[in-house]
Amino acid sequence: MRIDAITPAWLSEALGTEVRKVSAERVGTGQIGTCFRLRMDGDRSVLAKLPAEDPAARDLMAGVYRAEVRFYRELAATVASRVPVCHHAEMATDSGDFVLLLEDLAAHRPGDQLAGCTAAQARDAVTNLAGLHGPRWSDPTLLEVDGLSLNGPEDAALLAELYGPATEQFIDILGDLVSAEDAATLRACVAVCERWALARSERFALVHGDYRLDNLMFPADGTEGVVAVDFQTLSLALPARDLAFFLGTGLEPADRRAHERDLVAAYHQALTAYGVTGYDLDQAFDDYVFAMLQGPLVAVFGCAYGARTERGDRMFAAMVRRACTAIRELGTLRLVDDDLS
Repeated sequence: MRIDAITPAWLSEALGTEVRKVSAERVGTGQIGTCFRLRMDGDRSVLAKLPAEDPAARDLMAGVYRAEVRFYRELAATVASRVPVCHHAEMATDSGDFVLLLEDLAAHRPGDQLAGCTAAQARDAVTNLAGLHGPRWSDPTLLEVDGLSLNGPEDAALLAELYGPATEQFIDILGDLVSAEDAATLRACVAVCERWALARSERFALVHGDYRLDNLMFPADGTEGVVAVDFQTLSLALPARDLAFFLGTGLEPADRRAHERDLVAAYHQALTAYGVTGYDLDQAFDDYVFAMLQGPLVAVFGCAYGARTERGDRMFAAMVRRACTAIRELGTLRLVDDDLS
């Protein structure tokens, strides 16, 4: 759908309430799609998420668009994570054309992945993350949802085939922004990624896949109540992947070392409140350490295949620096080797 097709008449039907006048203001960078703030009749607003303007790019990204539309249509109401209210969700069956009308989080401010976050913000984020994972923890009916499945051998083999070249491209692109020590850690992650992707599949949940600060909206007044956005990479996987990705890439190493035990405990306590049983804190922390490879994985592919910007380069370098430090300090590669041997 194009922005000029969002008329007062169309909005009135989509929202179920009369709209007499609408104006659109583009927001965000629009690397994957486009986003507009729609102001209606002077006192109401919603955000409209639309596909990329280029038809070829639009159809190429159809899968990720469909994942997010599916989340808001079918899954958001079955979990407890704070997400934007969805007023309308529509997706074409034969192309990448879609439209989402979402709550305008005007009283919130986005996190900054480059700057990192405080321990208090991290606690807010991980307890909200438990609200995504806990209510449908290892729920077999998730495997019946169209488009959702656990990684299989073919998926893991394709990942391994692409990950090595993408890692070398990442190291070459960022140059001096990646230390020799971190480059060695990145290459060591490639060596185990195929088996790692298949491991611990007995525990799964809805996984955001890109649960980082730029995709979190924090209340502007500093209170708790973070809201997660951008569910285009939703999948089924080991839940701790989201936890490790967020803490490993969002906290500076000194802050992570000081607070990770307490933060994993807060996440685990929230899980138990949603009825998760047979999963103790030691196992949760072990999964967190094991899943730390998610940080390099997402950063490498995001940099290698995304549109490059100066901020983006520095952000991906910071993410990898933090995550690789965590991998070394926590002994993740040793744990992975022991687990897979």
